[in-house]
Amino acid sequence: MIREYTLFSAIGIALTVLLELLVLRTGLFRDLRYWVALAIVAVFQLLVNGVLTCPPIVSYDPAEILGPRIVCAPIEDLGFGFAMVTTTIALWRRWGGEGSSYGDG
Repeated sequence: MIREYTLFSAIGIALTVLLELLVLRTGLFRDLRYWVALAIVAVFQLLVNGVLTCPPIVSYDPAEILGPRIVCAPIEDLGFGFAMVTTTIALWRRWGGEGSSYGDG
């Protein structure tokens, strides 16, 4: 049985890592500022997930997730958060956003 939520989370993580390492090549994964930013985002993501999933305002089909939860939310949510935040920061750096090593910055 394919767990769609888990599958799409894993695909998002894999595509994000491949995009950064093979296409954009911004050096993001070697930048301590990125990891600090990711940790800050994860804390707030878990806070909001807790508010939404503990009551439960939002619920998940147990057949579509792995099962482990952090603050009531499925572990897969952190994968989606990683993919969204990492892709956004990598594109920002690649296209010359502030703090970028590309362009005028």
